[in-house]
Amino acid sequence: MTITEFTETLKTGAEPVDLEKPLQALWHDARGAWARAHDLAQADSGIDAARVHAYLHRKEGDESNALYWYTRAGSPAVSFSLEEEWESLVSEFLKKK
Repeated sequence: MTITEFTETLKTGAEPVDLEKPLQALWHDARGAWARAHDLAQADSGIDAARVHAYLHRKEGDESNALYWYTRAGSPAVSFSLEEEWESLVSEFLKKK
């Protein structure tokens, strides 16, 4: 699946099947369901989920919590826009599929 195909599903509301929790979380976040996205990120103990968790807390405005999750993921805190971070994460995770 490409990022274009992924973003098209956001318009239809039909969640793609067989997504790992980090991608599910990003999908729900883009649909405005931050709490659902957070629950999915929190339910996965992997590095990708920790990066999504960091992004979500950054989006929430909780910079200290975001920094904790970036550190836990072994990733530096990002300084670019939330939109760019979302797209970067989705693109990276889709390539792993």
